[in-house]
Formats: sequence, C-alpha cells, structure tokens
Amino acid sequence: MCKRGVHKKEVFCDQLHTYYTVMLQDVIGKTFRLLGYTIQYGCIAHCVFEYLGGIVMCTGPSMEPTIQNSDIVFSENLSSHFYRIQKGDIVIATNPADPKTNICKRVMGLEGEKVCTSNPSDFIKTHSYVPKGHVWLEGDNLRNSTDSRCYGPVPYGLIRGRICFKLWPLTDFGFLRSSPNSHRICKG
Repeated sequence: MCKRGVHKKEVFCDQLHTYYTVMLQDVIGKTFRLLGYTIQYGCIAHCVFEYLGGIVMCTGPSMEPTIQNSDIVFSENLSSHFYRIQKGDIVIATNPADPKTNICKRVMGLEGEKVCTSNPSDFIKTHSYVPKGHVWLEGDNLRNSTDSRCYGPVPYGLIRGRICFKLWPLTDFGFLRSSPNSHRICKG
C-alpha cells in the first residue's frame, strides 16, 4: 500500500511539473508574440508618421490669421521627400535656430529665386537670392514671426512636411487659405 501511494505521488508530481512547464512555455510564447506585435506596430507607426504624414498642433502667433495658436492641422510628408514643395505652401520644418523644436511657416521663395528680406515697416526694401538646396520661410504674421528674415534661408532637408488642411477648430475645418502676404512673393 505504501508503494502504491508513493507511485501516485510521483505521477502527480510529474503531471504537476508537466502542467507548469506547459503553462510557462505558453506564457513565454504569448509574451514574445506580444513583443513581436508591439515591434511591428512601432515600425508601421514610425513609417506612417515619418513618411506619410501626421497630425500637428501649431503653437505661437507667427502664422496668424491663417493658423491660430493651438490649431490642429494635418501634415503630409511625401511632398518634402519628393521635392514637391511649392511657393505659397505652409510647411512644418525643424527650427534652424533650435533643432529640438519645429516651426510652421509659409514658403515664400525657392532656390534661385529673389525674395524680399526686409521687414514690412522698413522704408528701404532689401532683396536676396535663395541659395541652391534652400527655401525662404516666413510667417503670415510678419510683425510677430521669427523666420528666414532672422535666420536666413532654410536647408530643404529641414522641411518635415506640408500642411494640407486644418482639423481643429471644426469651424475652420478644411483647406487653408492663401497667404495674406502674397504681394511679398517676388516673381522670377
């Protein structure tokens, strides 16, 4: 009788060991699957936000009246990757004066073009040419904007995307209007 009880105990221990081994393998397998899905999702999200576009909140008064402080816009990034930025487009770019921040400005001149470099209140108007591989960026609120008039032409590589339309506030939902400073865009 004692031998039989010992045998049952060994069988029970073996079954318990097998159960915990299978359960541990299942937990480890599920953990690695979850980790794999997380990495895949992260890669997909990175590609979408880096190459296709994303939602951006614009802060500051430099783009008023077109974009108000805290407006939310959609930025598509394909234009900047394929060099399809045009004069008059509003872009998101890395701030040349502070690379940790982004700026939202309007393209006023492309490489090789003549741009007005003076402030609106200046009596004598000055002009300059945008060098190869650069763009001239200005805020729509010329009196309250730190832009290319301060830090000069911006390298094309700093442009992250082109703003397509405004998402918030809903009363302004839709495509953005043209520049209130279109008279400053030099022809030729």
